[in-house]
Amino acid sequence: MKAASSPQSIAERDREVLRRLGKKSVLKRQFGFFSILGLSSAITISWETIMITLNFGFVNGGPGGMVYQLLYIWLGIMVSYAVISELASMAPISSGQYHWVAMLAPPSISKFSSYITGWLTVCGWQASTAAAIYYGGSLIQGMVILGQPDYVPQPWHLVLMSFAVTSFAALINSRGGLLLPRFEAVMFVLHYAGFFAVIIPMVSLSSHQTATEVFTTFMNNGGLPTQGLSFMVGTLGTLLSFCGADGAIHMSEEIANASVVVPRALMASYVISGVTAFASLIAVLFCTNDIDAALASPTGYPFMEILLNATGSTAGTLILLALITVMDVVAAVSCMTSASRQLWSFSRDRGVPGWKLISKVEEKTAVPLYSVALTATISCLLQLIVLGSSVVFLDLVSMTIAGIYSSYLIVVSFLMYSRCSGQIGPAVAYSSEPDSEAILTVAHGEERLLTNTAGAALTWGPWHIPGVAGIIMNGLACAFLFTTWFFTFWPEFVPVTLENMNYNCLLWGGVVIMSMVYYVVQGRKEYQGPIIEEMDEDDSLKVNADIRQVGIATS
Repeated sequence: MKAASSPQSIAERDREVLRRLGKKSVLKRQFGFFSILGLSSAITISWETIMITLNFGFVNGGPGGMVYQLLYIWLGIMVSYAVISELASMAPISSGQYHWVAMLAPPSISKFSSYITGWLTVCGWQASTAAAIYYGGSLIQGMVILGQPDYVPQPWHLVLMSFAVTSFAALINSRGGLLLPRFEAVMFVLHYAGFFAVIIPMVSLSSHQTATEVFTTFMNNGGLPTQGLSFMVGTLGTLLSFCGADGAIHMSEEIANASVVVPRALMASYVISGVTAFASLIAVLFCTNDIDAALASPTGYPFMEILLNATGSTAGTLILLALITVMDVVAAVSCMTSASRQLWSFSRDRGVPGWKLISKVEEKTAVPLYSVALTATISCLLQLIVLGSSVVFLDLVSMTIAGIYSSYLIVVSFLMYSRCSGQIGPAVAYSSEPDSEAILTVAHGEERLLTNTAGAALTWGPWHIPGVAGIIMNGLACAFLFTTWFFTFWPEFVPVTLENMNYNCLLWGGVVIMSMVYYVVQGRKEYQGPIIEEMDEDDSLKVNADIRQVGIATS
């Protein structure tokens, strides 16, 4: 048992797992459980985001609605991530969703389904990074408005502040070594220490609402036809509070013992994040004495007005806001980390234009610098939308959820198909012993042990929900993900105008249409699904043009 858990054996097992997925290990595995838990927590920043996005719930839901929205979303995402953790354990690879679709889907549609899923995931994560950076810049601007009443905010001010956040995130992400995992571990501590530092003074200094006012007050300020519809539309802010913990998945090739650590980190982050988010929401709702005044805050953030009313001190409020703003900037760093790794992995499999350059890894630092630079550039370009319309930019929040959650929906649906059809075998021990079901001829007559990739045998990983319980959980995850994806396209207000329209349908549809057009024109010639990379004797990378793509249709 001791030998099985030694650092050397874990490293060997990680390399063997990746070999069986058809990939060579080129990134350094410097993340452990706590550092990757820190990254997951830093991306979601759940208790902070619950405060930042109060306006969604105040418009559609009200105090009582927000409480039950959070419980509904928390439970639904916990079920969904329990299922997604099974996939992360089966195939712990940075590619994530599109690799899983390729290995689970029927061969006739595997290539195309994987391609579309890859694009949805890439765009969802790029939108997530841009949104986190925008919130970082706008929080800084909100603090300036609060501290300097004579300040007149301009859109270009916000753009420059967002550029500063982008530069900081890119700087941290471009450094190799132990900087990033240590940074995430420190931020993990600050994240939860900040929770008590903000909540305790707010609750102790504020006057409080009654339990009846908090738990039984429902609002439909968006004018939607029914309170139930208003409730579902108002879940967007809560969804954003829990979105992004799958960033750990896209870091899998930098995590030691990933098939075990990633599922544990995913589930632990959601349990802890859910507890702190619920406590934060209950606290802020009991301290909200005037919702209309909070919504009318010149800062644009209701929670800033609530904190100011609670403390009665501008200086004290700014100190508390600084903690929340710092954590949002940290979320931007973590989002850029996961977004760049996901883009790098899709480029490695030739899924995007310019894949030859984007897929390069800097040898000295083992960081995909071109992918980091492109992610930072895309974020900067998206910030320019604010110069024309902040409403359109905020639809990127919906695009984040629609893109990432639709990729989840596709993959858990294919998992249900594979689970019910009995295509997935029991977990196997990773060793050099041959497995007749897993041997495939890959290139030049070479025989390779492959599992859990396109065309190879499927086996469960260490994290698995067996039997009927797994089928029920899988079905519930499909239902929840479809429902949440569907409501990301709904407008907050009726009647719908050009100013309040939810343009997410245009953004999401545009991504799908453009990816399909590129697929027909060029993508189908270059993208053949997850590439099976050929290794030489010293395990160095030799990707040959004639490597056969196993089990994927080529048209």
